[in-house]
This record gives sequence, C-alpha cells and structure tokens, in this order.
Amino acid sequence: MTIRVLLADDQALLRSAFKVLVDSEPDMEVVGEAADGAEAVALARSERADVVLMDIRMPGTDGLAATRMISADPALTAVRVVMLTTFEVDEYVVQSLRAGASGFLGKGAEPDELLNAIRIAAAGEALLSPAATKGLIAKFLAQGGSSDGDGQEAGAYSERLAALTGREREVLVLVAGGLSNDGIAERLEVSPLTVKTHVNRAMAKLGARDRAQLVVIAYESGLVRPRVE
Repeated sequence: MTIRVLLADDQALLRSAFKVLVDSEPDMEVVGEAADGAEAVALARSERADVVLMDIRMPGTDGLAATRMISADPALTAVRVVMLTTFEVDEYVVQSLRAGASGFLGKGAEPDELLNAIRIAAAGEALLSPAATKGLIAKFLAQGGSSDGDGQEAGAYSERLAALTGREREVLVLVAGGLSNDGIAERLEVSPLTVKTHVNRAMAKLGARDRAQLVVIAYESGLVRPRVE
C-alpha cells in the first residue's frame, strides 16, 4: 500500500525538497501541501492522508493547534502526525506529544531518517526511539516545565492508571524507561507478542494514540519521575 503523505510547512522551498524526496520512494506519495495548520487539517480530511509532516511554527494556526484538531477529530483517528522542529529540546515539542503527535524529527535529519520516520508512523508506531522521547520529556519536566491544566491532567491520568493491571503498569514503566518491546520481553521473560498486547491495552485504557504518548503519560501522571542530573 502507498503511504499518503501531507506536507505542512510555511516554507515553500522546504516543502518542495520534501516532496521530491517522498515522491522518489515507490511506497509513498505526497497528496497535498499546506502553508498553515488550518489548511493542513482540511487537507488531512479531504486527501485521506496517512502521515502529516507538520512544522511546529507556522503563521495563523500553528502545528501544535493543528495537531490537537487532528487528534480530536474521530474521522482522522488513523492519521499520524510527525512534528518537524529545528529545536532538540523545546516546550512546543513536549506539547505536541501531549496533543497527540506520534513524535518529532529535526529538520536537519538525514533523508533516510525522514523516510524511515514516515514508514514507522504509518505503521502506527512511535516515529522516534522511546529513549529519545523519554530524554526530552524528563529534561523538560525536571526543569519545571509545565502548561496550564497539567495538574488536572495528572489527576485524570492517575484515575486511568488505576484501571491498569499490575503487569500493564510494569510494562508502562519500562516503556517510559526507553526499552523496546524486545527489551521488555527479555526483562520480563515473556514473548514480544505478549508485551505488545500489554502495550496496546495500556494505550487503550489511557487514551494514548501511540507509544510516544505512553511515555508522556508515565511522566505527567507521576508514575515515573525524571532524574535531575
């Protein structure tokens, strides 16, 4: 199946470069280009995009707001958002993960990294390593980063955590620790398929779109505490 990719960035030159790269691959195609977030949301609906490469900073409706709209739309449940940023550690990156993005990628990433990220996101996985997500969130929270309503969110997550089984909670902690399914399986002496089942059930109970959001929830709920180095 061909992966339908939507490009959302206010820089036309960058969109053109991404389009050439994506269209050169036999298993993916660019189905639309947007210069702002509102246009990106509209095109995600009309063009049935699988993956949106979304710039965080755009005029008008920015990438963060657009990601929230996509995540909140039942008709766009299958759409995966890959946030593009020039900053490695940025409050907006963390907020984008909270908003429902599958992860983020630096604009300076190598072409193969970008193409691999699209494929991973389209497959429903987090597009970056759990360890990278964990490191960013841990550093941000350790510095006292927060956003309005975080206390209420943490309380809501705590209630949902109560619905997890002991094993699901254990798996969630290991996911937040940066372990892959294979790594968790080895640690718990179970099969990777069993781990995947626990991860999927945890995502369903916590309302997480993917693995990246599980890491966010683990930290924001207080289940895992960031280390201050």
